[in-house]
Amino acid sequence: MKVKSMLAFFLVAMATAVSGFASPVAAAATGDEGPITSIVGGRKATEPYPFAVYIVDGCTGSLIKPNWVITAKHCNPAVKSVRIGNNDRTKAKSVGVVEQVPHRYADVKLLRLAESVSYAPIRIPGPEAATVGTATRLLGWGQTCDLANCGPMSIHNNEFDTSVLPDTSCYKINAGHEICTDNPNDGGDCYGDSGGPQITKVDGVWNLIGSDSRGTSIHCGASPSIYVDLTSPDVRPWIEKEVGGL
Repeated sequence: MKVKSMLAFFLVAMATAVSGFASPVAAAATGDEGPITSIVGGRKATEPYPFAVYIVDGCTGSLIKPNWVITAKHCNPAVKSVRIGNNDRTKAKSVGVVEQVPHRYADVKLLRLAESVSYAPIRIPGPEAATVGTATRLLGWGQTCDLANCGPMSIHNNEFDTSVLPDTSCYKINAGHEICTDNPNDGGDCYGDSGGPQITKVDGVWNLIGSDSRGTSIHCGASPSIYVDLTSPDVRPWIEKEVGGL
């Protein structure tokens, strides 16, 4: 590869890492086929996760009410539909999106669906559920190799077990409304996982504490990732107001 080509690739990859883990190819796509970018070093989903949502054109999200999904604000602003109800996205129910409501400054937005679905939403708990050391699980349909466009999109939802780190472990974190998330053993979220859920068990039930925002390295899994803290006073009250209660 020529030096100029290598430099161009590095700049594109770095820009994507800074802006988030939305699929760089999917951002300009008109459908949901092609080399969109799942979790690196994880495993195929071991549970149904009825609240997990594939955002058509290359992101992931979570069902928080029968007609509301939360995902990353930097994901495709022209998204028209999502798929929900199956870890295999090709078998999931397609539902239209009729409204997008972005947070004023946090990297999250709400998608109002064209219809209410019968799948069980996931609960967003209080801030005590997102403390340092909390064991969490990441979900997503992003790519399974560690650089932008290095492989095809995952058909299946994937999972990865990790934990919450101190804010000081993440470069340029907004401590008031973000979670520093460990990526042990070179695994973690990757391109296409943006907006994907970070979940934890509360009284034996999965609860949603985070939404994937961005990585801190161009190589997925090489350093901690940053998730928006959905339990924080900056975010949870806003969600509750916009969706009419949680």
